Amino acid sequence: MKSKPLVERPEIRLAMLGMVDGNGHPYSWSAIINGGYNAEELAKCPYAAIRDYLAKQPKETLGIPGVKVTHVWTDDPADAPQVARCSLIPNVVGKATDVIGHVDAVVVATDKGHEHVERCRPFVEAGLPVFVDKPMVDNAKDLRTFVKWVKAGRPIMSSSCMRYAKEFMPYRIGTHELGDLRYVSITTPKTWERYGIHALEAIYPILGPGFISARNTGSIDRNVVHLKHRRGVDIVVIANKDMYGGFGALTLCGTAGHAAVSFKDTYYAFKTQLEGFVQYLRTGTRPFPFDETIELMKLVIAGKASREKNGREVELEEIG
Repeated sequence: MKSKPLVERPEIRLAMLGMVDGNGHPYSWSAIINGGYNAEELAKCPYAAIRDYLAKQPKETLGIPGVKVTHVWTDDPADAPQVARCSLIPNVVGKATDVIGHVDAVVVATDKGHEHVERCRPFVEAGLPVFVDKPMVDNAKDLRTFVKWVKAGRPIMSSSCMRYAKEFMPYRIGTHELGDLRYVSITTPKTWERYGIHALEAIYPILGPGFISARNTGSIDRNVVHLKHRRGVDIVVIANKDMYGGFGALTLCGTAGHAAVSFKDTYYAFKTQLEGFVQYLRTGTRPFPFDETIELMKLVIAGKASREKNGREVELEEIG
């Protein structure tokens, strides 16, 4: 049966909601969607990486046709007016829920998984489509809540931009020249809870479903996570607190060859990710199955649980 559009208005109205420490998505995502930014206000953006990659883009590449961020709310009320001025958002609201009735969908732009159920709940209950930043959750109880909502037909989508990294695209298409994959590694800065999903979602489209277990023998600042896959592949993901120079360094080793590639184009990955959500709103068809998000969240949860259990191997089947 053909899916129905989630939004049928000619121009989709989005709300950009939430901003937490270390995450400036409301600046960058809103500018990407709205087709531009105020250069003087961008210079005041506290995130150097955002200032850099937005300024490098040819102006004509900014914008997603038929959609605008029309409303913004941030956790610190002082941030929202600056985000609005920078990223050309016409409306600042005092409460996140003030956008209900004025937008067609919401983006929950924060990356603390344990907060997402409560951040999303009022909009899910209001029937609005929700895009929630990665990771969707970091615990089994909240995963069960999102699964229940999606099974009830609520339109919810979550992803990491790394799923869309153009540098990894050739290996998503195929790894035949490498033979049978036997070992994969990928690195990321920051915590496992917040950034492990970047590494996981980068490799998931290459390996496909079938992850078996996670074993984290590191610490909260130096996570070293060994994953097993039913294809006979061993995967090592390292999430180290200050290893910013190692964001998205991917190695693939197989029976006939090997490859190493690094993630570089943040702008392309973000824009393609956001276009995927807009396409979901336009068609009602998900860009990838929600079952993939469930498996990825179980990996996040299993890696965290293993660390807390002194490095015990945790099978995904244990995550109820």
